[in-house]
Amino acid sequence: MSKVACVTGADYGLGLELSAGLLERGYKVFAGRYCLEDGEGLTALKSRYGEQLLTVHMDVSDDASVSSAADWIKERTETIDVLINNAAKLGDIQQTIFGEPRFQEMLDVYNVNAVGPLRVAHALIQPHLRSETKLIMNISSEAGSIGDCWRTNWFAYAMSKAALNMETALLHKELEPLGTSVISVHPGWVRTYMQGKLDEAATYTSAEAASHILNLAERPDLYKSETPLFVDLLGNPLPW
Repeated sequence: MSKVACVTGADYGLGLELSAGLLERGYKVFAGRYCLEDGEGLTALKSRYGEQLLTVHMDVSDDASVSSAADWIKERTETIDVLINNAAKLGDIQQTIFGEPRFQEMLDVYNVNAVGPLRVAHALIQPHLRSETKLIMNISSEAGSIGDCWRTNWFAYAMSKAALNMETALLHKELEPLGTSVISVHPGWVRTYMQGKLDEAATYTSAEAASHILNLAERPDLYKSETPLFVDLLGNPLPW
């Protein structure tokens, strides 16, 4: 019986490549997409993998959308082995405290990046994400590291990822005794369009980053611990 995974923010970029990598490794994948319909990337994966890939609209910032998507997923599988909370929003990374911060946008970013993964985990946790083989991977960022902070702005993104890391720690403490591990993973500098244009100077393509991240999912020796884990995509520990 093949393992089952759920990926949020699977429309394009890292989320799409995580879905593709899981399919290639034999997983049945539930891909949560922000768009109402499948885009070109998901359509291409469906044509290749057929019913091994199922897509569903899931706006992680919206209670009703997450609940509806989770109910749809639960009707089609009895278990989820790996949940990857990938959906994220960048927000303004230019304004400093001396500018005019867009506070409502900050709340929107926090809603997606920090509360969104909690919504999804809550919606799927019982009974789908509880056993000794379960893993929740929160795609975080080095920008969320308080111990290694070097920025003077990026308020919305950095603060939301720091909150996501705390969420990882809290959930891991509660769920690890029940068999489910929760980890935060920094995906590296990835060539994505999060800033409105392709980050061509970035270190990793989305496919390369996804491959490294999925390698971590196959290393229970790394994340099966009473202590929550915050690592980069190669498994190197990062300061909280």
